[in-house]
Amino acid sequence: MAYVHHTTLTPTKLELLTEWLPKQSWYVGEAGTPELVKAGGFRLDDPEGEVGIEFMVVVDTTAQEPVAYLAPMSYRGAALEGVPGEALIGTSEHGVLGPRWIYDGVHDPVVTAQLRALLRGEAVPQHQSKSDTPDPTVTVHGIGPADGLDVQVNRVLRPAEAAEGSSGRLVAGWTWPDGTAARGVFATVARR
Repeated sequence: MAYVHHTTLTPTKLELLTEWLPKQSWYVGEAGTPELVKAGGFRLDDPEGEVGIEFMVVVDTTAQEPVAYLAPMSYRGAALEGVPGEALIGTSEHGVLGPRWIYDGVHDPVVTAQLRALLRGEAVPQHQSKSDTPDPTVTVHGIGPADGLDVQVNRVLRPAEAAEGSSGRLVAGWTWPDGTAARGVFATVARR
């Protein structure tokens, strides 16, 4: 299981996401700089122990109605080859591990493999900030993906569990800036 270091990261994940998020096609905010707050998430373990995997929820508080975004991220000790330039969220200096390359997880093969494993019931979601601690609030409804199916990550989160009977969906929670708890679908199984 992954060890969570309680140390510094310079620049911080929120600082990197503040620069990266508005450049994404799925960003729904106004022009300008978002004001992001960390609102939830969870981690997955890399079976090889090399890549940090985090599914972070951030809320942009600049709009009249706050918007929750899901940012799956990988943390690597070296640059990831073969991914598009926009996959790199940024680089940061970790207080224990040194330089880290932080990638958009949908472009990282380790992240996508572990997300698929989670949806098949073969991986256990971990607490976002505690080492070796499963997170029972993260739930998988139905099992998937099978051959011919893929995983779709929901970037803009909406509070709702999803339609009953639909299979292969990952549901987790976050907290709005006013303290209200919400749950929504983080990822679903979809046809290719």
